[in-house]
Amino acid sequence: MEAAKKAHPFAWLVQYLRESKEELEKVAWPSRRDTVRYSLLVIGISVGLAAAIAGADWLLSYGFNQLVAAAKG
Repeated sequence: MEAAKKAHPFAWLVQYLRESKEELEKVAWPSRRDTVRYSLLVIGISVGLAAAIAGADWLLSYGFNQLVAAAKG
């Protein structure tokens, strides 16, 4: 093993790349339609969640400002 490392210092890298390619060929990749569908779903959920958080932030800020105004008299 040591002799192989000294003879070809980057043999491990070549072997790693070959094995990685072999594994990637075994992957069941989603179709283009599925990829677009899931991407739009993630974007939609993200926008909806951002709107919900913004709404909660606005509501809490408004309530806090009302409490401060009531405390001032």
